[in-house]
Amino acid sequence: MINSIRWRLFIGMTLLIGFFVFFSWLLNTNYLEKYYVHEKTTQLSKQSQYIIKLFTEAPEDMLVQLRILERRENLTILVIQPDLNIIYASINTDSGVTEFDIVLEQLRQAELTGQAVQITGDPFNNERSLNMYNRFGEHDYLIVSTPLEPIQESVAIANKFFLYTGLITLIIATLVVFLFSRRFTRPIVEMNGIAQRMAHLDFSRKYLVTSNDELGKLGSSINSLSDQLSKAIGELQDANARLRKDIEKERRIDEMRKEFISSVSHELKTPLALIQGYAEGLKVNVAENQEDKDFYCSVIIDEANKMDKLVKGLLDLSQVEAEVFTLEKNTFDVSLLIDNVIAKYGPLFEEKEVQLETAKPDSLLVDADMTRTEQIITNYLNNALDHLDGDRLIKIEAEIRDNKAHLAVYNSGEPIPESALDKVFISFYKSDPARTRTDGSYGLGLAIVRAIQEKDHNSYGVENLPGGVQFWFQLDLAREDRL
Repeated sequence: MINSIRWRLFIGMTLLIGFFVFFSWLLNTNYLEKYYVHEKTTQLSKQSQYIIKLFTEAPEDMLVQLRILERRENLTILVIQPDLNIIYASINTDSGVTEFDIVLEQLRQAELTGQAVQITGDPFNNERSLNMYNRFGEHDYLIVSTPLEPIQESVAIANKFFLYTGLITLIIATLVVFLFSRRFTRPIVEMNGIAQRMAHLDFSRKYLVTSNDELGKLGSSINSLSDQLSKAIGELQDANARLRKDIEKERRIDEMRKEFISSVSHELKTPLALIQGYAEGLKVNVAENQEDKDFYCSVIIDEANKMDKLVKGLLDLSQVEAEVFTLEKNTFDVSLLIDNVIAKYGPLFEEKEVQLETAKPDSLLVDADMTRTEQIITNYLNNALDHLDGDRLIKIEAEIRDNKAHLAVYNSGEPIPESALDKVFISFYKSDPARTRTDGSYGLGLAIVRAIQEKDHNSYGVENLPGGVQFWFQLDLAREDRL
């Protein structure tokens, strides 16, 4: 804390004030008396000229003026002639003072011609005094004295008083400097806190600019820098998030590509091996009778049909997932479309003894691609037929839910494991791999549903219900301006 700018400013200004207080006291102690004597000498010189003027002009009230001057200025005035005749004296010359001889001796020895100053004993007593010697007229002398003792006492009192006032001034100034330094450095401390927050990418705090000085301009610059850094870092974070998202997407695509290639290779390997094996058997006449030959040919044809179905599914999936793929949306009655699909599947339902139930309005207008919508319904129905079990029940429902057309296909049977609910729409995914070769399904139908719905920006999904599984999807309702 001692290294903070607040304490350095406080200590520096306090020491500076203390230095000036001490320096002023030192000047008073050593030079105040000299200055006082100098000023008094100047006054004595002016007073001497005034006294000489009075004697020269000899006004009627000269004695009164001299007495007034003596009392007011605390002066001792002596005017004598060279023959020791006293012309004027401030005291009674019969008092027994014999210092005149000494003064006259000094005047004669100095051979004064004008004016001189000397600090000596008073002409009338032994106290130190400031003496001004003047010669005027032809032979007259004027001696003006003022005691130095009051001057020395005044200087001592002034120095003592200044010492006290200096200490009080220093204490008050220290308090004022402390408050000033605290207030002066508060904006700097606040801006430092803002800068530290900025270093930790926190740009929420701003400096409140209350002045137009350098600190106010610095605060405005910090606020501007904070806004620019916040914007720039926000853009970088968004770009970084998009980059991570793209990388994750590329990683998933790469994994899906590898999984896709592996799945396709696996699905093609078995029928190709069967076709190759039975074709070679026919070629070398392994089949000894017509019945065996027909069986071999039936196996080849069946496996070829499965391969054809797989290839068509792959082409269909590739088409709907392609970037150039677009939905040709128009308004149609999805209830009527469901009736048409049910009519097409009628013979198959009878063959598999399906109990079909429908729940839909007489008319439900939607805005969608009718061909792709029919493809979704048939894919759901095919999936339901492949996994039909138990009561052999299939329900087709259509209703308006959440301002969307909600279509669902339910089939009785075993529920889908919870861990597989979010994976059934992935290409080649099988919750029961053992069914792959028996039902001829390759898991592409639900992947096609996912691709179509994502292209249409509508929801889809699957859920386990009591006694079975329900797949659903949503469509946009027809807008009134298209009706």
